[in-house]
Amino acid sequence: MGRGIAVTCATAGFEVRITDRTTELTTRCLVEISEDLDRDIAKWRRTEPEKKAALGRLRGVDSLAEFSAAQLVIEAVPEDLELKCRLFEELDRRCQPDTLLASNTSTLSITQIATQTQRPDRVIGLHFLHPAHRVPLVEVVRGFSTSDATFRAASDFVRALGKTAVEVFEYPGYVSTRVILPFINEAMHVVMEGVASAEAVDTAMKLGYGLPVGPLGLADRMGLDEVMRWMQHLFSELGDLKYRPCPLLRKMIRAGRLGLKSGRGFFEYDENGQLRNSGTKS
Repeated sequence: MGRGIAVTCATAGFEVRITDRTTELTTRCLVEISEDLDRDIAKWRRTEPEKKAALGRLRGVDSLAEFSAAQLVIEAVPEDLELKCRLFEELDRRCQPDTLLASNTSTLSITQIATQTQRPDRVIGLHFLHPAHRVPLVEVVRGFSTSDATFRAASDFVRALGKTAVEVFEYPGYVSTRVILPFINEAMHVVMEGVASAEAVDTAMKLGYGLPVGPLGLADRMGLDEVMRWMQHLFSELGDLKYRPCPLLRKMIRAGRLGLKSGRGFFEYDENGQLRNSGTKS
């Protein structure tokens, strides 16, 4: 997600600084961004000059101290509330008082994250959907203390990226995650119960309802471990059985089948992330 957000911002004309847990990971991120742009060029989505311009606006940095002059910082670490809270506490110390701090979380509480800072009015959620550089939607999530000025500034930023900003008032799962997870979970139950194969389920939903991608292919793209984490959080927060993860999801994660990022999930993928064959029937 961080890569996709960085590319989106750079191609929209913003100067972008990126950091990861280690210098090696930051360097690898920049290499992978270059490779992503090359794939876009091969598919006629971008040109070489556009790639060169985007990379010219991207720079890897080694420390959060490098963000001291940033106008907006977008966090895209894993969905771990404790990790995000620690990061926002440090960002609050490192950044100027007027810097906006945004989280790309898809389920966690912006209100709780904001309490780790001295600027809860300037903390907001910017939930980009995967792949961030292609999906035209960003949920702009208001925490309890998020100010109107912060919301307007964040929404203007999203529109400057060429995306649609949807205002969301904090609630577990927001809009898109809350709605899509039961859909994905039910598709997994259909496969587990032997009603149809993963390929048949996705074909039925794509052709029957005009969807660009089926629910199981979408889960693979999201990462099955991430889907599990989101569902467990919503089940814990809301107590609704529709968010209880399908046993097949647990089984696949234990087998290391995490989706696109591991090369195998409900479907199998080649090294370029292209679909290799049909999905699981078990």
